[in-house]
Amino acid sequence: MESLKSDALEPSGAERESMGRGELVRRGLTTYGLPIITLFLIALFSILLPDTFPTADNMRAVFVVKSVVALLALAALLPMIAGRIDLTVGYGIVLWSIIAISLQVQYHWPWPVAVLAVLVLGGLFGLMNGLLVEIAQIDSFIATLGTGTIIFALAEWYTGGEQMVGTLSAGFTAINDGRLLGVVPLPVVYVLVIAFVLWLVTERMPLGRVLYAIGANRRAAELNGIAVRTHVVGVFIASGVLTAFASVVLAAQLRIGTTSLGLSYLLPALVGAFLGSTTIKPGRVNVWGTVAAEVLLAVGISGIEQLGGAFFVSDLFNGITLVLSIGLAGFAQRRRAVHLKAVRPALVPAPAASATRGDL
Repeated sequence: MESLKSDALEPSGAERESMGRGELVRRGLTTYGLPIITLFLIALFSILLPDTFPTADNMRAVFVVKSVVALLALAALLPMIAGRIDLTVGYGIVLWSIIAISLQVQYHWPWPVAVLAVLVLGGLFGLMNGLLVEIAQIDSFIATLGTGTIIFALAEWYTGGEQMVGTLSAGFTAINDGRLLGVVPLPVVYVLVIAFVLWLVTERMPLGRVLYAIGANRRAAELNGIAVRTHVVGVFIASGVLTAFASVVLAAQLRIGTTSLGLSYLLPALVGAFLGSTTIKPGRVNVWGTVAAEVLLAVGISGIEQLGGAFFVSDLFNGITLVLSIGLAGFAQRRRAVHLKAVRPALVPAPAASATRGDL
């Protein structure tokens, strides 16, 4: 994975001047295609389902449920920026949500302490993943697939295949049920706040440029004095903490701990991160692209299900979207390469004529 492989998809000022109006329109559609498609789907489903889809209650329910997936997508995004992948976002959410419930129900811990313990465990697990990838030099896909399978097995062993249920405090359930100013559900607020913070870090701070540089070319980053190992381990820790936080929100939402969720959150999270690389900043994984992708998935799946889609429609939709998003990203890169070959000679200034004695 090279996070900056097609960063050149963002044209320079000189290249913009060389483009015709049609090319600029096509590039705008490529850059903001997902938000445009999302608006189109909202309008379409509102026409087809006027009594159910465009209601405030439906929109609120859709985005509250999908906020957990959006948080996981942001967790998966960080290692991707550094050219790694963390599959444990789909496995960890099972174990951490069970522990969040168990610490309160079985061990009677105060809910703030239980939440803090889960976040610490998530960070420590992320640290272990980072050490396996950077110190043990195990491919991140293999390492996180292995550790993820292990913690999923631990979750099954811990619960014995049964649900973890019990009375939870109102403070804990308010993590999901609360609303900002009595209107905006707190899970949506979490996504927007975390996305904004990650956007500041990745797009407006030196740390973000360092992470993208590592993802683009590890060796070049090392030669420029960047502490690659430290930064890669750091993004795995951050991914682990975000995954644990998403697990807390899920536990407050479901109010039970269960392994029956399986890996139903893994593919949607990865789809959101990959699909997000085709919009806002096409060709590179980015925060707002990921958020836009998750909104599109939430709207699309909700509308199809309300139209009578079968139970497997969400998995089918996610799989098709993942394949199409990667294909569109590759197509955009090829078009960009062709355009660069066509305009680059015109953008190179002609060499100045050398002075002669007659010119003096």
